[in-house]
Amino acid sequence: MAVFSGDWIGLAPAWLCWLVPFAGALIVLALGKISRKAMESIGAASVAASAALALVMATWIPGADFPIRLTAPWVELAGSSGDLPFPAIAFGILVDPVSIILANVVAAVGALIMVYSIRYMGEEPSTTRFWFLMDAFVGSMLFLVMSDNLVQMLFGWEGVGLCSYALIGYWYRDSKDPKSWLTTWVGEGNESYPPSHAGMKAFLMTRFGDVLMIAGVILLALSTGSFSFLEIAGRVGSGGSHPLLLPASVLILFGAIGKSAQLPLMEWLPDAMTGPAPVSALIHAATMVKAGVYLVARVFPIFYIAAAADPGLIRFFEIAAWVGAATAFVSATQAAVSTELKKVLAYSTVSQIGYMMLAMGVAGTMAEFYIGYAGGIFHLMSHAVFKAALFLAAGAVIHATGSRFMHHMGGLRKRMPLTFLGVLIPSLSLMGVPILFSGFWSKDMILEAVLESGNLPLLAVSLATVSITCFYTVRMVGKVFFGSPSAPAAAAVNGGGADGHHAGDPSPLMSLPVLALSAATIAMGALGVYEREWLARLLGGYIGSLVGVHGEIHLGDPAAQIMVSGASLAFIVIGAVPAYLIYVRGMRIPTWRPLRSIGSFFANRWYINRAYYALFVYPVFRLGGWIADRVEEGALRSAERSAQSSLLWIVGRLKKTHTGGLNENLIAALAGMILLVAMLLLVVVP
Repeated sequence: MAVFSGDWIGLAPAWLCWLVPFAGALIVLALGKISRKAMESIGAASVAASAALALVMATWIPGADFPIRLTAPWVELAGSSGDLPFPAIAFGILVDPVSIILANVVAAVGALIMVYSIRYMGEEPSTTRFWFLMDAFVGSMLFLVMSDNLVQMLFGWEGVGLCSYALIGYWYRDSKDPKSWLTTWVGEGNESYPPSHAGMKAFLMTRFGDVLMIAGVILLALSTGSFSFLEIAGRVGSGGSHPLLLPASVLILFGAIGKSAQLPLMEWLPDAMTGPAPVSALIHAATMVKAGVYLVARVFPIFYIAAAADPGLIRFFEIAAWVGAATAFVSATQAAVSTELKKVLAYSTVSQIGYMMLAMGVAGTMAEFYIGYAGGIFHLMSHAVFKAALFLAAGAVIHATGSRFMHHMGGLRKRMPLTFLGVLIPSLSLMGVPILFSGFWSKDMILEAVLESGNLPLLAVSLATVSITCFYTVRMVGKVFFGSPSAPAAAAVNGGGADGHHAGDPSPLMSLPVLALSAATIAMGALGVYEREWLARLLGGYIGSLVGVHGEIHLGDPAAQIMVSGASLAFIVIGAVPAYLIYVRGMRIPTWRPLRSIGSFFANRWYINRAYYALFVYPVFRLGGWIADRVEEGALRSAERSAQSSLLWIVGRLKKTHTGGLNENLIAALAGMILLVAMLLLVVVP
């Protein structure tokens, strides 16, 4: 392992890639009231510069001796050998294949989203807050990815949480009265809440996971005597008893579950669609929701090594796998009946992240871990590209029709051909259609890992999710772009849509990022077989060096690969064909009562969201109302009476000093001057 403690110039891209967006955020604040165009240019350019720096780091992959640690002892805190009773914490940057890949995904996709935002947010009256938060968010996410230790990572972790809270509630001028949103149910059974509430919901639900995660980090540090990822892995591998590792692993996993919106903390993300489309694309496709997957990938070597000595720690990976599979299935069923365009994509995001968690989980239960590990990272890359394209295209559709509901759309294929292409290509990748789309290769790599793990129930759930994914994707494309235009869509076509404009493709600044992302998912698909092998060998060799597993990397049994591809294709057909016949061809089907009941159950989000509100939200507000009515108002009345009597007493005494005589006034002025001089002497004289 190469450790650099002073070569800051040689490894400048590793720390500048996250520092530049923060600098851009500060410049945005300075330029906000001077020049809007300069502010927008700096906001987008800072993230583009970060993408260029991340690309420079990618050139290090072929020849570098990973991992590389860039440490700064000048900000190091004393460890257990010093005066402070906790392990040493030093500022550090960790450069390895995992951090480089994630940094490139975050910065490159983020740069395209920022370009799209220039035009999308162009009609907003004031966007200084938007550009500041977007730059700060990218900087926080890159800081998280490049961090060398758990404590430092937590700063980036909380930074993205704070920025996401503010961006989800960006359009915050809504009703703050709980009675208004607690009784508002919009969209055929789908609960919808105003932006301020959605932002607070995301903040609180992710904070719950974060609190558990911090407890896990403390237990891990107490058990191993370090916060550094590499040092913890080394100390666990050197032997000894670490009884706190199992509870630490479960608590840390809850932090990943909260941030990546997995069961049982998944309900915040569908409601987070109240923010602008660029926010949804950046936070809920390319960056923040991937933080939980990244955390599992980062601590993977620690618990993989520990599980070799203590088989009980295999539960960390088993829990991650089952949480991922269950989340993928449940959220896919919710997407299949959702009426809002961006909510379909939000449920889809939760589902696809479930696949990534599944991949990391099954990888930890296998000797040939690299198939699942590389598959999870591959799907993270692939999903970030095609889902960002879908969210940006959805923003263009919503802007054109003036509605977020799909039943207000329809027949837009000919009026918005570029947008249609920008939805169709990423949708085919999301479905995993062979062979030219990245989603096919990354999804099948995960399914192959599940098959080789021997866990057939997990495989069955995963394949069922493939069918549901294809169903809701074709349904979404059909309802938006095919069939007869709905009244709002027809009005938009005739010039009566949003802002009185004709429905059509947006400006090049909005269309080009969508098309670039769509082209990227095809390019990744065309290179899929090589990318699959490259990632498996790169990540397998690197993680293997950390966990002490050496030897030739086998990319799986060819027969298993053929079996997985065949089964995947069959389940694609099972899900896509009915949706095509119903939502594209317009075939009418009988509405069976059991089918309506199942659809209603899915539309009500499996009643998970309502259960949370019934158990936690409503009781808190009722208690708050009772306290306000019975306690606070009584205390206020008592305080008012007390304050009134005290004020009258003070006024009465002060009245006696206002005699109007010159002598009394001079004495009072002199006393004030003496008091002022005394105060100055106390401050100035040491």
